Amino acid sequence: MTAIGNLKSAGLAALAAVAALSLAACSQPASGQPSESASVAASQPVLTASPSPSPSPNTSATVGAVVAGFPQQLLPLMPGATVVSSSFDKASAPATAALVGTVKAVPASVIDFYTKTLEGQGFKAVPGDSVGGVVSKDFVRGDNETVNLSVVEAAGVSTFTIGANVAAESAK
Repeated sequence: MTAIGNLKSAGLAALAAVAALSLAACSQPASGQPSESASVAASQPVLTASPSPSPSPNTSATVGAVVAGFPQQLLPLMPGATVVSSSFDKASAPATAALVGTVKAVPASVIDFYTKTLEGQGFKAVPGDSVGGVVSKDFVRGDNETVNLSVVEAAGVSTFTIGANVAAESAK
């Protein structure tokens, strides 16, 4: 499974766990007796995230900034956005880069910015615009270069995660 696939799986598992916990917490009636929906929720299987593989010793990551060596030409920061975290591993094959940011914009604006940026570099958008309720877009270039962008919005602020698996020479 690719790093993007691992990120998607872990993110979706975490979202499912939070949703299940929220549902269970909201299902308890004032009488203190479990409701039928709480019993049903308790009998459902619980999704758990499996641990991710240990990062390569060549992986650089940082919080609140773009990590040194990050391929900013490949994955530029959207204008007006703030970096939450970033990581980069040029030594892996393919090279992997990830960026999490926030911006006061609707998810469609984030998707549009990165679609234009990536298509300008030869990536092709894959059909589909969401995974479950999360805005998500995948891009491919050649036989083995991929980029995934996902965006969630709350109170007018979009948080986006963009991850790429690309040839080392592309990660400049």
